[in-house]
Amino acid sequence: MLRIAVPNKGSLSEPAADMLREAGYRQRRDSRELVLPDPDNDVEFFFLRPRDIAVYVGQGTVDVGITGRDLLLDSESSATEHLPLGFARSTFRFAAVAGSMDDVQQIDGRRVATSYPVLVGSYLRGQGVAPSGVVRLDGAVETAIRLGVADVIADVVETGTTLRAAGLEIFGEPLLRSEAVLVRRSDGEEPAGLDVLTRRLQGVLTAREYVLMDYDVPLAQVEAAVAITPGLESPTVSPLHNRDWAAVRAMVRRADTNRVMDALYEVGARAILVTSIHACRL
Repeated sequence: MLRIAVPNKGSLSEPAADMLREAGYRQRRDSRELVLPDPDNDVEFFFLRPRDIAVYVGQGTVDVGITGRDLLLDSESSATEHLPLGFARSTFRFAAVAGSMDDVQQIDGRRVATSYPVLVGSYLRGQGVAPSGVVRLDGAVETAIRLGVADVIADVVETGTTLRAAGLEIFGEPLLRSEAVLVRRSDGEEPAGLDVLTRRLQGVLTAREYVLMDYDVPLAQVEAAVAITPGLESPTVSPLHNRDWAAVRAMVRRADTNRVMDALYEVGARAILVTSIHACRL
């Protein structure tokens, strides 16, 4: 039975549960449940703190787990990224008092406050920068400079509004672009059942990224239409009762849906329909 660690709370928890549910697995109905067997799919779920998941996976206590790439890299565990999952995206940046710094090299000899000391320390060593110290804080990192704890902070940045409100300014390149990932041990054999889990999660990712597009098009315009919707391997083209027309079905990236519909209409396609994909295997 494949043992899977799932975040028990926080921003990773609900999206991870939604993805697993879409992949056909049971998920808990009560947040107090810590262990959930799913014998129909030969798996067992363990609901753990997101920060601890990479550690448990690295020790082999569980086979695989869902956590953030940032938490994985900060864990110093022997777990490794197996599959990016496309949600909980974030960017890690350095920030300091507005106008005081514009390059990572200026961190040399300064104090850095962060909730991810291992990740930040590793990045700075890779840049040849030696801070005077890396201070670990579990929250409210943006206040560290005002309180005299640090000269620079490294934190998750979305819009930068919170940093600006604290009188801080982002500088340098991002340390990391993070997202939720499926992790497994970097050593040892691949656990039994991981291939099935991987295919199911990849199916969910594809279903979220693509839609099915159906349309009718004059035979004379079929080649122009299928050039717009080439599908993954090739679109399906079927004859209609009116022999001057054909029906076409293809997978199209969800983000391109309206642009593709406009282009199809321009070449003569009509009855253009879009359908969401619930699940798939490629």
